[in-house]
Amino acid sequence: MTAEEPGFLRLSNMPQNKVPVRVGLLLPFSNGSAATRALAQAMLKSAELALFDSGNPNILLITADEGSTPEQAAAGAKALLAKGSEIIVGPLFSPSVNAVAPIARDRGVPVLAFSSDRTVAQPGVYLLSFQPENEVKRIVSYAASQGHSNFAALVPNNAYGDHIAAAFQTNVTALGGRVTVVARYDAASGNVTDPAKTIADSRPDAVLIAQGGSLLKQMAPTLTFDGIDSTHVQLLGTGLWDDPSIQSAPQLTGGWFPAPAPAADDAFNAKYKTDFGALPPPLASLAYDAVSLAALLAPGVPYHRFTPAAIADPNGYAGVDGIFRFAPDGTAERGLAVMGVEPDGFKVVAPAQVTFQHIGS
Repeated sequence: MTAEEPGFLRLSNMPQNKVPVRVGLLLPFSNGSAATRALAQAMLKSAELALFDSGNPNILLITADEGSTPEQAAAGAKALLAKGSEIIVGPLFSPSVNAVAPIARDRGVPVLAFSSDRTVAQPGVYLLSFQPENEVKRIVSYAASQGHSNFAALVPNNAYGDHIAAAFQTNVTALGGRVTVVARYDAASGNVTDPAKTIADSRPDAVLIAQGGSLLKQMAPTLTFDGIDSTHVQLLGTGLWDDPSIQSAPQLTGGWFPAPAPAADDAFNAKYKTDFGALPPPLASLAYDAVSLAALLAPGVPYHRFTPAAIADPNGYAGVDGIFRFAPDGTAERGLAVMGVEPDGFKVVAPAQVTFQHIGS
């Protein structure tokens, strides 16, 4: 896409001598899940809020439906391109991203997708999401900086566990540490008796537990019984630990986990509640950041403003949940804090990064 075409959408009040900044928004508005439809509507509201906050009347937000299937997502992407979208924000699910990617690539249009599955990222398809690999890198790096060198992991036997296990092995090795064992458990049953014993027998000094919520609390006493004692072994979590209910499990006291800086999203949440009467769901902030990024790059030359160099600026961007930046391969890096579990609340053990200048290019 390099120039205006007759079918491109333009509002009647927009000047004819100026090319609008057409931002396509592809979300699952008609998905079979009521919860997914509600999330799509919240993300749309967040996108509209970002559009208003940008103060740029030349930005035109065009919506299309991701639906429930990759085919529907592909049709939505084609509709957005037919109306002149220079950048596509969304879709939400990884099969949809795979379906949309070649269609957008053929027109030279970048995609800011929300899937957390790094395998669907590629040049021109950037994942603005909370990716578990970032969480593993942050928590393992911090633990290593505190003198831990023998790492074990307890991960579910599912796709999420696969991502965690691979990132764990990569990051521990890169830091010169030793992986004593990666033990898997059935996520459906939550039975960790045998895996916990396997980990205890490997004698690690830090254990990553890739589980959260009620299941983590149920698992905690078993972990202690089988020899994973937080008074002798440093417990590490993923972003799934960012749940106040786990504070009621004394076996997890002193554990560390990665999360956005506390209260980082307070201003966004307050603004959303003022405008829409309720607090936004967690992922709504991603749509706000995506449209805000499009608005930031909007002053560029039409059809050349959303270049790979501009989007993957190594200096990154300030988002609702902290800083983030894209790599040329489409994956994202985020500034995360390290939080500690205490009976009376989470505390900041290490603050979130506020700049990427000293983290490498």
